[in-house]
Amino acid sequence: MDVCVIGGSRYFGRRLIEELRDTGAAVTVINRGSAPAPQGVTHLRADRDDESALRTALAGRSFDVVIDQVCYSPLQAAIAARVFAGRTRRYVLTSTVEVYAELGRPGGGPGAALPEQAVDPSTWPVDLTLPWTEPRFLEGHYGEGKRQAEALLTREAPFDVVTVRTAHVLGGADFTGRLAHYIERIENSLPVSVHAAPRPASFIHAPEIARFLAWAATADFAGPVNAASHGTLDARQLCEAIGRAVGTEPTLVTGTGEPVSPFSFERSYVMDTGRAARLGFQFSSVDKWLPLVLKEARA
Repeated sequence: MDVCVIGGSRYFGRRLIEELRDTGAAVTVINRGSAPAPQGVTHLRADRDDESALRTALAGRSFDVVIDQVCYSPLQAAIAARVFAGRTRRYVLTSTVEVYAELGRPGGGPGAALPEQAVDPSTWPVDLTLPWTEPRFLEGHYGEGKRQAEALLTREAPFDVVTVRTAHVLGGADFTGRLAHYIERIENSLPVSVHAAPRPASFIHAPEIARFLAWAATADFAGPVNAASHGTLDARQLCEAIGRAVGTEPTLVTGTGEPVSPFSFERSYVMDTGRAARLGFQFSSVDKWLPLVLKEARA
């Protein structure tokens, strides 16, 4: 199988490339070259926002599947739809649980899991006139950018499109600093700011999302699919788990006026993974891998 990965220079994207390579796929990585690609893969250098540069880098090449790790806006999706037309039959977009932002039910609890149909990319509006090229706007509209990227590819791409909506990722070479924020504050007996009643969220282990993306590349389905480990955590439960791991009772504070910690949410971010199960992928459970993640994060 010939696979092209757009991005993939860090975090679970790099693990994905290694997963594909080690299962025998011929892997081509295309990115700006900010980090060297793993050994045993073809590395092409181009800015994915530069349509001409992409076409030049990909001249004469075609792929069984493309996995897009770094598509954050409908403008980027539109370029991909044009450039990969006739170059692939299948396109896997790494999306996010953040497409459900503001849709999760307050209070969480039974029945609160979000199914894929909660955000339908075939009908979601797309606005290419918004300032998607401005970094501050793009960062502030991360979930909406992913929603519109899904929508544009689903409606306009001349190939099958899969949108993998990834739960919050923990473990591995995490550059986001979100888990480190909790560990550092709890280890040093510093207060952690949370909502008064933080809502539950879904999470996934970095190696597992890499495996899921590699599996989705070879499977035979299209459309959105949720990817999350079984079980949920809210900010208080996460702090309690970290407290047990570091041997320090966490100090949680609310209503201080300070920004709340990264995984403290007002609305539920629990994902329904029934579709993935019906398609044949079985996820692990959060409680099985979280202790290892906390141990590795402190090493």
